[in-house]
Amino acid sequence: MTELDLHYTDPRLVDLYDIENPHGPDFDFYLQLASELKAQRILDLGCGTGLLTRQLAVAGRQVTGVDPSSAMLAYARRQPGAERVRWIEGDSSALGTPAADLVLMTSNVAQVFLDDAEWAATQRHIHAALRPGGHLAFESRNPADRGWERWNPETTFARLETPHGPMETWLAVVGVGNGRVHFQGHNLFKNTGEDLIVTSTLRFRSHAEISASLREAGFAIEQVYGTWEREAFEETSRMMIFVARRD
Repeated sequence: MTELDLHYTDPRLVDLYDIENPHGPDFDFYLQLASELKAQRILDLGCGTGLLTRQLAVAGRQVTGVDPSSAMLAYARRQPGAERVRWIEGDSSALGTPAADLVLMTSNVAQVFLDDAEWAATQRHIHAALRPGGHLAFESRNPADRGWERWNPETTFARLETPHGPMETWLAVVGVGNGRVHFQGHNLFKNTGEDLIVTSTLRFRSHAEISASLREAGFAIEQVYGTWEREAFEETSRMMIFVARRD
């Protein structure tokens, strides 16, 4: 299993997650997709605090949120509407074979799989969890955009009012190589002066690499979008939003 960094395990940082990652156009995209596909059985892999998961859980749907972080799931279970969702602590091996209509991996979860073998295993587990004709949808940052070059204290600095008092946050890249970006997230608690530094690594796979891995796992790629407004993917797009069908 991918090792979790402090953003997903420290209760103080878990409390910040929905503040820093509120409902946005990505949520609108996935909610609309679920409706268009008439998905009744939905799995949200890497559901985190469950902000989108709970919105997916409307009447008539069976929605399951799966995440390896006990702290994130503890937060999710305390939120309004949590009772509409089945919550499972685990990685993709916990998905089982429920013949799901749709599996989602949001918030760039696809990039936490640093090892190609683990990424391939995750896709196999998702394939097994879907019914024939079921869909997988997820996004990943396009490495051709070199977005990590914008991850610096000047462009990422933010001031937040949080349950733990005022905070300042920013990112700083510490290394790039072999398709991986290593960076630090600074979380300065203003009341105490503590700067909680979180070291993270993300894998940047190309459009060609992700496409090949999906086909190898038994998926047919239906669409690749470059924006949440469903503009076609181009080499210069910041995002790669994949919608694939289990053959």
